[in-house]
Amino acid sequence: MRILFVGDVMGRSGRDAVTKHLPVLKKSLKIDCAIVDADNAAHGLGVTEANCKEFYEAGADCITTGNHVWDQREVIPYIGRDPKLIRAINFPKGTTGNSSFLFTTAAGERILITHALARLFMENLDCPFTGMDELLKDYKIGQNVDAIFVDFHGEATSEKNAFAHYLDGRVSAVVGTHTHMPTADCQVFDGGTGYQTDAGMTGDYNSVIGVRKDIPIHRFVKKTPSERLVPADGEATFCGTFIETNAKGLCTRIEPIIIGPRLQNHTPSV
Repeated sequence: MRILFVGDVMGRSGRDAVTKHLPVLKKSLKIDCAIVDADNAAHGLGVTEANCKEFYEAGADCITTGNHVWDQREVIPYIGRDPKLIRAINFPKGTTGNSSFLFTTAAGERILITHALARLFMENLDCPFTGMDELLKDYKIGQNVDAIFVDFHGEATSEKNAFAHYLDGRVSAVVGTHTHMPTADCQVFDGGTGYQTDAGMTGDYNSVIGVRKDIPIHRFVKKTPSERLVPADGEATFCGTFIETNAKGLCTRIEPIIIGPRLQNHTPSV
């Protein structure tokens, strides 16, 4: 199975990059399932129903979120109606929305897509390790599902790394999001789980992690209030991760996808 994951979509320029590149990549890489992290899609803060529809039309099969999931209030009633838009697994019991989505490919293969929030330097939610243990009681790769993909949204590289090693052999891949910078550590762990600390941002890299440069620079240098953070609106770079799995649901290949200005481009060959 071939999975394409798109890193944090940042604002309008990021959404335009998804619309431009995702349909082409799905065809050229023969993708079975495409997943988009939309935590910053709505002008840098959360996601709206209109954003989701835009991504689905471009070819997204599932949308993950992050710590900004509730920033657009309209998403609160919408997320309960859209099973393909998922929030983190470690929100308190009873929180609206689904924390996983079971997608069936055109070939009839089943992939479980789930999402967790890290806690170090982030909000202190329920334990993501325990949350995954509970979920994986019901889903086994190579048995009742063909693959399991995890988007782990967090700040600390150590927590992301530990989380992925903890799940090694039990899920197909763990790919991190949130820091908006693609990491050069795509690898397959000993147990067969694919890993990347952060897929990077789909947005304008002529920025400070996707934000117009002058605003955070003012905050760092002057230490006085500035205008609110707004996304940079130049041409975006599409960043994501390509994953290939075998019949046992284990990862056999994981590579970055980078298309656009400023960063060194890379597109997997098939």
